[in-house]
Amino acid sequence: MTQPPPRLPRRLVYLGTPELAVPPLRALHEAGFEIPLVVSRADKRRMRGSALAPSPVKAAALELGLPVTDQVDDVLSVDADLGVVVAFGRLIKPHVLDRLAMVNLHFSLLPRWRGAAPVERAILAGDPETGVDVMAVEEGLDTGAIYGEARVQIDDDITLAELRGLLVERGTRLLLDLLRDGIAEPRPQVGEATYAAKIEAHEHELDWRQPAIQLARVVRLGEAWTTFRGRRLKVHRAHAVERSPAPGVLDGAVVGTTSGGLELVSVQPEGKAPMPFTAWRNGARPQYGELLGGEAS
Repeated sequence: MTQPPPRLPRRLVYLGTPELAVPPLRALHEAGFEIPLVVSRADKRRMRGSALAPSPVKAAALELGLPVTDQVDDVLSVDADLGVVVAFGRLIKPHVLDRLAMVNLHFSLLPRWRGAAPVERAILAGDPETGVDVMAVEEGLDTGAIYGEARVQIDDDITLAELRGLLVERGTRLLLDLLRDGIAEPRPQVGEATYAAKIEAHEHELDWRQPAIQLARVVRLGEAWTTFRGRRLKVHRAHAVERSPAPGVLDGAVVGTTSGGLELVSVQPEGKAPMPFTAWRNGARPQYGELLGGEAS
């Protein structure tokens, strides 16, 4: 049976991996919580032939002088009141949860967007708001009851990086308030669950057969790309507009879609640095009606 958390925990084990999990770790340390152990993924190579590199959370923990392991079972060997999980990336097995209560800082309004990519999926779906939940960790994927929640509006132009930063800030504050003021009884998740699958590489390609508003959301995730004259062209900033040439046709700064056009603001040609669209256009000199992304359909 999963252990309930103590009302006022003082000794915490922390489980996290990416950069977005670093601010909560630093905040808990600065707030005076004892952290006898941090769990993160094992070191790995960033590219072929390079030296092993720690995860962002491991690097931050070592900087703070905190013990680090990549084995979840090691939490059972330390004296801790509670486990705090932030973007850890691995399910925690029942025998651990039977011994140590854990809470998870999750970046969505559960039960909407359980899973690996909740912020990305909220943007792609055009959700008007998202948020952060502090929830009980259970064996199931993001199924636990909720101890606290903070809501955040999704602006039409906010990028993934900007929204993540805002959610990390709100989530860190929410987590600290709950741990300092006392963890009360949770409420169950209510509503239909949706699942946030990991974003696949092909989802970053701009498909001009989709509406402009949807392509603008893809651009907001970062890494959006198309092709021009057979070479990759990344699109860093763009806006949906009403004017629309044929799908894939470039007319000035606007590329046609099946509904509206996508106005390109900042792009990055293959092998070069990001630049304003006007600077790229002056160098590439696209012809009127030239296609992006291959044949129009």
